[in-house]
Amino acid sequence: MGAAELFLIGVGLSMDAFAVAVCKGLAMPRTRWRQAAAIALSFGFFQAMMPVLGWALGRRFETYITSVDHWIAFVLLGFIGGKMIWDAFHEEDGTKQEKKFSLRELLALSVATSIDAMAVGITFAFLKVRILPAAALIGCTTFALSLTGVCVGRRFGGRYKNKATLAGGVILCLIGLKILLEHLGMLG
Repeated sequence: MGAAELFLIGVGLSMDAFAVAVCKGLAMPRTRWRQAAAIALSFGFFQAMMPVLGWALGRRFETYITSVDHWIAFVLLGFIGGKMIWDAFHEEDGTKQEKKFSLRELLALSVATSIDAMAVGITFAFLKVRILPAAALIGCTTFALSLTGVCVGRRFGGRYKNKATLAGGVILCLIGLKILLEHLGMLG
């Protein structure tokens, strides 16, 4: 498998992380580069490590992992998206201070958006892909797209914070539902 194919796989795997990063950027009243970098680093790190983990597990646990990965992503994204929807309806415009940056939420989002990368890692084991360069490329691609996503979200989120939080929550729930339906064979 060549670098171009691995890059395209990295872009494909990064789309969920990009969408979530846009949502996180929407909630920022001003650009906080430490938070933006933390989001991008976390998403990039987990997108790089999950293929390595999947590759290491390989054939032995393939049926067990792929049979529940979509449920894990669905539950995590649904929970976090549901909380964002709740917050959108229970925060009054301008009266509540900026929500605190939560490491726990960031880690949950990072895991949820990278579960599919573990399945790709299992596939890499069967295809004899050199896992470390592949994982590094996937992680770097995710980092760049996630940082871009935070900036894009921030650019448009200041004026529409509650609506953006609602939209972000709905998007996260829909991404979780999409992952679930794809794995259940209900979407092409």
